Amino acid sequence: MHRSRTRSATATGAAACVLVAAALGATSGPGPGPAPSPMPSPTPPRAAADDGRRIRWGDCAERTVPDGMRCGTVSVPLDPGAPAKGTVKVALARIPATGGGKRLGSLLLNFGGPGGAGISTLAAGPGLFAELNKRYDLVAFDPRGVGLSEPVSCGGSQEVDALVPDDAASQLAALRAVVKRCELASGRVLPYIGTVNVARDMDVIRRALGDKKLNYLGFSYGTRLGAVYAAQFPHSTGRMVLDGVDTLTEPLAEQALVSALGQQRALDNFLAWCTRRTGCVYGTNTRSAKAEVNALVERLDKEPLIGQDGSYFTGQDAAGAIGTALYSQDMWPDLADALAMAERDGDPVGLLQLGGPHDPPQPDDDGQPSKVPADNGEAALVAVNCADDPDRGDDKAAPAAVAREIEALQPQFRAASEIFGPRQLMTVLSCYGRPAGTDFIRRIDRPAGAPRMLLVGTRGDPATPYEWTEETAKRLGSAVILDYKGDGHTGYTASPCVRAYVDRFLVDGRLPAGTRSCPAGQ
Repeated sequence: MHRSRTRSATATGAAACVLVAAALGATSGPGPGPAPSPMPSPTPPRAAADDGRRIRWGDCAERTVPDGMRCGTVSVPLDPGAPAKGTVKVALARIPATGGGKRLGSLLLNFGGPGGAGISTLAAGPGLFAELNKRYDLVAFDPRGVGLSEPVSCGGSQEVDALVPDDAASQLAALRAVVKRCELASGRVLPYIGTVNVARDMDVIRRALGDKKLNYLGFSYGTRLGAVYAAQFPHSTGRMVLDGVDTLTEPLAEQALVSALGQQRALDNFLAWCTRRTGCVYGTNTRSAKAEVNALVERLDKEPLIGQDGSYFTGQDAAGAIGTALYSQDMWPDLADALAMAERDGDPVGLLQLGGPHDPPQPDDDGQPSKVPADNGEAALVAVNCADDPDRGDDKAAPAAVAREIEALQPQFRAASEIFGPRQLMTVLSCYGRPAGTDFIRRIDRPAGAPRMLLVGTRGDPATPYEWTEETAKRLGSAVILDYKGDGHTGYTASPCVRAYVDRFLVDGRLPAGTRSCPAGQ
């Protein structure tokens, strides 16, 4: 449910892929997408101008919604530093509190991303938050540029023309052309996308809801969003829980390397589980199992499997499917079966199903295609990550120098993970040659006046490694860590113990001092 795309290499950029492949010796795989115009530096919010904003609640665009769920929009400044540029509409949804005690106002939720739509996610699974819903109105929103909130697009995809020559200069030029396509397809919101501005939108939402303080539960990318809100509006921050904690400080290359290490740690945990299970295709030896998975990915890159429809399934496709399945322990049995099919029968169908091929856009109730572009999630993912990060390569450097720079990183990434290292290294070029994003997030340092928060870190998290929980807690300065000893991405869904701590804090305000822990499986 709370799947993060924060550090995944989901954006497809064939030009960068070829450039990286030349350095790595890889044959295929995902590459980076384009970056937006630079994120403006934060300026003091102009709260007074927005105090009159109100939400008009009505029916939701979703075909199926929970009882009582209503949807609406709120106008927010396009550029908080320049109100004359006008406003954009942010879409949101609310499920009123069901009763069972004193109403505590609204609980704003963010389920992850960047690029994740909040309204459809809340509509699909509100039951998980039933206890919180007794006392809180549950509120979700589509961040600016995402879903129903003026979605960005790259005209269908971030792929470059397949006929572009394979030399590095042509490939880099092709990437810049993709950026232009994104700008044309996205319109006015693209230069103002990014976490700093979305956090400001959250404060407009808070005031429009009539809440004195923002009570918030954020997962994965939503933790970055919560931290940035607390840094900008410490005195308006209420009870805040961040689960699956993102980094605020690391440069792109370090983020990618730590992500590869985290994914490999999660894979090792899966293989230890599999080799203790009857019928594991890799037998009972964890070390040899790791070598066999590495060999499978390498073999499929050289000789892809061919599906019944004639499509090719490469080693990088397999690595992506494995990475997806590591997000939840509930998917481990399916991953074990899929690997068995691939190893014994040469059949990729199980891995294809795990990899989650992109679904076609669903029609609205009137039978018309969705108004949200099919590539919106992918386009927003790259746009937000690049707007949030000031690091860039030298756009004027010779393409051969860029290739050498990537090649120099290869040993570190392969040492981190034979499977995931090459994929993560490709993300280093995600924002290459683009105007720098904001450095505000990197400069967050114990914001004065921010209340104590609860941060949940999962030891076997493949997307947001536990180390990031400790780092972010130090940056926030007022955080209590809940150390979940389990596997998978985020802890609230998987662990009743974690859920009890989180619910108790959000409902009763009780937050113990020091680090607390929850055992795996509890």
